[in-house]
Amino acid sequence: MEFLEVPLIIFLAVVLPIAIIFHYATEMKKAKGLSAQDEATLDELRRLSEKLEDRTTTLERILDDEVPDWRSRRHETL
Repeated sequence: MEFLEVPLIIFLAVVLPIAIIFHYATEMKKAKGLSAQDEATLDELRRLSEKLEDRTTTLERILDDEVPDWRSRRHETL
């Protein structure tokens, strides 16, 4: 029985913890970067925010032409 216990103890005390550490170190390296899906989502969100910014600028320009003092009126109602 002793012959099997010593390698088992060595395996559990040395080899297994090292294997676990290397496994999680590899997983952390993989998780550091963005996935392709994350990058695609961020790119889509950037495009949407640019569209919204353009729309806001256009609306403000229209309001400036139609109602010149709309900005000061809004501050007065707050």
